[in-house]
Amino acid sequence: MLVEGLIHHFQLVKKRTPLNVNELLDYIQKSYIYGELSIVEYKKHFFELNKLGAEKPISFFENIRSLDFENAN
Repeated sequence: MLVEGLIHHFQLVKKRTPLNVNELLDYIQKSYIYGELSIVEYKKHFFELNKLGAEKPISFFENIRSLDFENAN
């Protein structure tokens, strides 16, 4: 399973166990941004974590919407 490998990699890098699937989602997003994951790898991990219920906090989306609104003016 992809998630088991992701958890193992997280533990090697962070020296601890992830708190939840949302933390793993943050981890893969940062890894993708820093070029450590390809888009194909990112999508595979994203869909697996999404199946397990991973999601960004509501406040993240509210901040994005407010930025979009400010840029529209």
